[in-house]
Amino acid sequence: MGRIPVLGVFPQVEGGRWPAKGFVGEVIPFGALVFREGHDAVGAHLELEAPDGTVIDRPLTRTHSWDDEWRGLAQVTSEGDWRFRIRSYSDDYATWEHNAGIKIAAGVDVELMFALGAELFARLAAESSRPEADRALFAEVAATLGATAGPQTERLASAYQKSVTDALAVRPAESLVTHSAWHPLRVERTRAGSGAWYEFFPRSIGAEQDADGTWRSGTFRTAAERLPAVAAMGFDVLYLPPIHPIGEAFRKGRNNTLDPQPGDPGSPWAIGGAAGGHDAVHPDLGTLEDFDRFVAEAKEAGLEIALDFALQASPDHPWVKEHPEWFTTLPDGTIAYAENPPKKYQDIYPINFDNDPAGIRAEALRLLEFWIARGVSIFRVDNPHTKPLDFWEWVIHEVNAAHPEVVFLAEAFTRPAAMQGLAKVGFQQSYTYFTWRNTKEEIEEFFTSISEETDAFFRPNLFVNTPDILTEYLQFGGTAAYRIRAVLAATGAPTWGVYSGYELIENVARPGADENLDNEKYEYKPRDFVAAEAAGRSIAEDITRLNAIRRVHPALGQLRNLRFHGSDDDSIVVYSKHLDGEFTPDGVSDTVIVVVNVDPHSVRETTVHLDLTEFGLQPGAVFGVTDLLSGNHWEWSDHNYVRLDAFTQPAHILHVSPPVDDAHPETERDS
Repeated sequence: MGRIPVLGVFPQVEGGRWPAKGFVGEVIPFGALVFREGHDAVGAHLELEAPDGTVIDRPLTRTHSWDDEWRGLAQVTSEGDWRFRIRSYSDDYATWEHNAGIKIAAGVDVELMFALGAELFARLAAESSRPEADRALFAEVAATLGATAGPQTERLASAYQKSVTDALAVRPAESLVTHSAWHPLRVERTRAGSGAWYEFFPRSIGAEQDADGTWRSGTFRTAAERLPAVAAMGFDVLYLPPIHPIGEAFRKGRNNTLDPQPGDPGSPWAIGGAAGGHDAVHPDLGTLEDFDRFVAEAKEAGLEIALDFALQASPDHPWVKEHPEWFTTLPDGTIAYAENPPKKYQDIYPINFDNDPAGIRAEALRLLEFWIARGVSIFRVDNPHTKPLDFWEWVIHEVNAAHPEVVFLAEAFTRPAAMQGLAKVGFQQSYTYFTWRNTKEEIEEFFTSISEETDAFFRPNLFVNTPDILTEYLQFGGTAAYRIRAVLAATGAPTWGVYSGYELIENVARPGADENLDNEKYEYKPRDFVAAEAAGRSIAEDITRLNAIRRVHPALGQLRNLRFHGSDDDSIVVYSKHLDGEFTPDGVSDTVIVVVNVDPHSVRETTVHLDLTEFGLQPGAVFGVTDLLSGNHWEWSDHNYVRLDAFTQPAHILHVSPPVDDAHPETERDS
């Protein structure tokens, strides 16, 4: 326990069973509960050790005057295994200052308090590890306090002078020092926690339909023609659904039917056929060399390739014959296909991890190493919650031990315990239930949970849509709904994603399903993006602007700094993200306020209410804001009128103008 208790240390995951997470450039809150018996003052510091052994020592501050939580922020700047602990201590100067201020003013124990102060500063002056200038200063203060002659106010003021308090802010008057245990913190590359994702099916890019109605698939070569446009929209990662051969047996037809027509390509997730399995590419797309060229061209465009990793097989996969023990055989001798009642996936056999776990582990690791060697450093893992948690803990550890740059995204729409368990054992990112959180209350609850409750280990990737997800909000909300969801996703978390077609407002659902009619999973879907933009049927320009805003404003690259504010309207969501200049590249603080009308069918007028202390301003302060979407500029304060028309401008993304430094006017910058 130690003399000054330190409890509830954060961030930590299951008491340190797994390391807490950070990414390069992330600003992380650290803290603990620190208290002691009686009324004497205590203090707390963070000791944060980088992989190279460098220790960052930062003071923590009490969160509220009425509780014992101490916290502070620190930025992690390099990859690797960090560790931290909290140092608590009796703050002898703060205790003496409090007592002396009260007693001397009241004429109680006056000379005793001066004597105690002189003794304290004499002790500090004798500490050889302190700077020589501080020791000399403390010796002077000790002499002044100890002198019985002179006005009491002047003697007391010597201990309160700024040079004294500044020196003690850097290194307090500590005694009864106690340390918590060391806690692990794993820091990964920036892309593990921040980035913009775009998904497309390579087979649809450049696909052509002949006069007789048959289709010719797009290829890696034709798909490469789309790369500059994806990069121009500001995306960092291009995610590809499975690119492997697709089975013929029980192949699904258009709109997930059981009667495929000649030429129907089948679901890419029904992996495996005569041309090979998970280590092959579909012959229609090209060769492995064509894939290598595609990866190289993506890299040249500034895009990383994320490849789907789906541990499952079609009935035609080589595994079915070579390793029948990897599947579940039913009493009638057939192999069980995948189900998620009422959904049935007759074209997919799930893996049974209990029959030959060592063999399956070896094969999974081999496949991952195969694609890593071909330039893939990000894997979007399909349905990881249907595989054992200990398998993922093992395979991610094995891969990251050899390739720490590799990132795994969990596509797990399941119960919270399973989703969070996957994140704890190693998944760097996860899909979320963001797409189904649409009301003000739902959004506030969801954003609070990801930014404050699970932030130590769970990194959300806020995809606005997927081939399987077209919510009622998007189906019936029109273009406004698509703009609203994009603003929320792009500003609510450091990582967000878009499935191709979102920018074209593809919102016609298959009857009875929350997915697009003519789902691209089961057919080719070439799109004419240029014609759609020319006709005004695209929000690609809006998406481009959002990604540009994200790149310019470092506050939006953080997860844990989101704070909600109030509004008088149940459909107006207000939140801010603030980053102190200490943590920004140019040394100037960055504050963004987001105000969104989440009702896509209305015009809303209301007053928003800001807690200015959340971004370092005093209550009542007047400051400038510039709308990064429209370019309009206003002066704001605590309470501000807004009008948001869902059909023309459903949101404000407001940049708070930094205060002008009169002594250094060059620090002012254009909003």
